[in-house]
Amino acid sequence: MGGGAGNAERARLIEDAGVLGVSLTDAQAESLLRVLDELARWNRTYNLTSVDDRAGITHHLLDSLSIAPHVAGETVADVGTGAGFPGLPLAIIQPTRRFTLIDSNNKKIRFVAHVARSLGLANVEPLHARVEDLAPPAPFDTVVARAFAPLPRLLEQVRPLCGPRTRVLAMKSARLDEELISLDAAWRLDEVIALQVPGLAASRALALLRLSE
Repeated sequence: MGGGAGNAERARLIEDAGVLGVSLTDAQAESLLRVLDELARWNRTYNLTSVDDRAGITHHLLDSLSIAPHVAGETVADVGTGAGFPGLPLAIIQPTRRFTLIDSNNKKIRFVAHVARSLGLANVEPLHARVEDLAPPAPFDTVVARAFAPLPRLLEQVRPLCGPRTRVLAMKSARLDEELISLDAAWRLDEVIALQVPGLAASRALALLRLSE
């Protein structure tokens, strides 16, 4: 990526992030695009994601950034992070928070670790594990999940990561009704926020949940 094409891509990313309420510096935008460069390089060998065109992969970034205004606290767990989304983009733009990126797929966590090293992201801890097997020493402030599992199963699996003040951000398609009907009484739905990601025709929804008092 170089020259005018690179500058145009960076400018477009900054503009589209602004639509989401996220202000990117040039340096942050450049780091985000480096994630895509590394993903494209690794994809040729490891097939980390089924989306392989540049525009499609760019949407990974914007989809991730769309939840940035709703992340709270100092510690964030990204469960089922895959190739690092939304955790890596969030860590780039929120350097004062500590992000633990969790996935059971070793090659994807190796990629996350590589990108964190390459970009100097000291606030990222890649963790190769099944989330339901974890017993962290303290609850996370925010737990995020993107295309991880149906809501009831997702909440069951992240329960060990959560305390009374933990906010769970579940990134979903727009249709959440059926999943919400079977919501366990241990959980409280605070809000469902409609997300419109630039360049994505499909609607997105963000469910904000926490443990019931």
